[in-house]
Amino acid sequence: MADTGSVIHTESLTKFYGKNRGILDVSLDIGRGEVFGYLGPNGAGKTTTIRTLLQFIRPTRGRSEIFGMDIRRNVLEPRRRIGYLPGELEVYDNLTGAELLEFLGHLRGGVDWQYITELAARLDYDLSQRIKTLSHGNRQKIGLVQAFMSKPELLILDEPTIGLDPLMQQEFYRLIGEVKAEGRTVFLSSHIMPEVERVCDRVGIIREGQLIAVEDIDTLKARAIRRLEIRFATPVSPEQFSDIAGVRDVQVHDNVLTCTVAGELDALVKVTAQHQVVNVISHEPSMEEIFLAYYNQENNGAA
Repeated sequence: MADTGSVIHTESLTKFYGKNRGILDVSLDIGRGEVFGYLGPNGAGKTTTIRTLLQFIRPTRGRSEIFGMDIRRNVLEPRRRIGYLPGELEVYDNLTGAELLEFLGHLRGGVDWQYITELAARLDYDLSQRIKTLSHGNRQKIGLVQAFMSKPELLILDEPTIGLDPLMQQEFYRLIGEVKAEGRTVFLSSHIMPEVERVCDRVGIIREGQLIAVEDIDTLKARAIRRLEIRFATPVSPEQFSDIAGVRDVQVHDNVLTCTVAGELDALVKVTAQHQVVNVISHEPSMEEIFLAYYNQENNGAA
């Protein structure tokens, strides 16, 4: 197939483990320069999709292309242009970080060591430590360094921020922003909604092995359900908030109102602003709430 601009293309990619479902009929197109989030709970099929896409495991049926090449027929050329962080990084424990990265760099035909040291410094990672002594968070850091160090055209990252503290998560987001600015492509698997909202252009939502939606970020946010807790200086009437479009499950205890909001917050904010507000707490929606919001809107549209 000729390269049409898609960096990743899959058609009905399916994997069964015996009779057990891995993924079913996953079809994707991801373009150049895009940061694509792959969102789903643990066990939904995110890692199976990645491993099948890269031909680490053979699909039961379907096909995948990377850079316009059928990866089953031509696996080496696409992999040279990919940086990959697996969900569970297995490395040589007796090596130091520097020794491991030097070894991996040789396999790639050489990398810019100055860029490696820059990445390590930004992630606060000590290259001289032996890998067997590292915490999970520091193992994740060396995994990120090896994925980014060759400045690949495509980054495939499976749950990349697991184990990172908040400061390092922010640095990771900056790295993703730099990759995007350079026109390179990122496929990022995650179960963390705020992370996907922060860095991605589009999102694929996978549940029980099936791709149930591909949305741009703005559309996904519009579908999301938020749980809000608003503390007022004086008591308020629940009836004043119950009639607002998208606002449900309104309860008032003392001066505290709790509710769920589907979609835009503008109407709720305008009514809230008529009172003296002491505090607002937003509880991030769970993955299941995001799925339910999506299904409810689909069902309402069909009705």
